[in-house]
Amino acid sequence: MDLTLGNIELHIEELILHGFPASDRHRIGAAIQQELTRLFTQGIPPSLMQGGAIAQINGGIFEITPGTQPEIIGMQIAQSIYGGLSQ
Repeated sequence: MDLTLGNIELHIEELILHGFPASDRHRIGAAIQQELTRLFTQGIPPSLMQGGAIAQINGGIFEITPGTQPEIIGMQIAQSIYGGLSQ
């Protein structure tokens, strides 16, 4: 997954999601990209202001209610990624 905003390029080589149906992966991925774009337009996390690469981000753990739409799941994942970058 690649996201480019101005001078910032975010490339997520591997996103490991346990417990989600494989059939939802594209919808979840699209929602992650859309939400990250929204979040980055609101502000760039300080960890990215110095430039360089970040090898790994721990987005933490969150709970999803069974039956949650893939778009909502993607939004929550993106918020966790952004939060991991902000720490």
